[in-house]
Amino acid sequence: MTPGEGIVVRGLRLWAHVGVLPFEREWGQWFELDLELGVDPAAAGRSDQLADTLDYGALIQALQRQARQIRCHTIERYGQCILELIAERHGPVPVQLELRKCAAPVPGFTGSVAIRRASGSRAARGDGPGPSS
Repeated sequence: MTPGEGIVVRGLRLWAHVGVLPFEREWGQWFELDLELGVDPAAAGRSDQLADTLDYGALIQALQRQARQIRCHTIERYGQCILELIAERHGPVPVQLELRKCAAPVPGFTGSVAIRRASGSRAARGDGPGPSS
């Protein structure tokens, strides 16, 4: 597999009950998820068979189910739960994610807050260079 190849999911909107403030966990709020999954597209490119790749439709549905059920305080924990779900379903697939809280409850702030995580790669394990700062 060539570096940079894989499946990319951008802008997956998820309603989840995550936040330090009690009303965030009670009422819920929008998050937006971007994923890069390091799967080799060559086999499915040759065979045209879903069995030879990662079924992103099924993964998206699993992430939507998870979002409806999750209750936690931090976006960091939510990101960890997403990585764990992907690992449970697909094994040690290299994953890069960015998870954004679309409307952080900070007075006067209209932007988003995000975390970035990596898993299943040299950078995620800390034994190689990661993304530049």
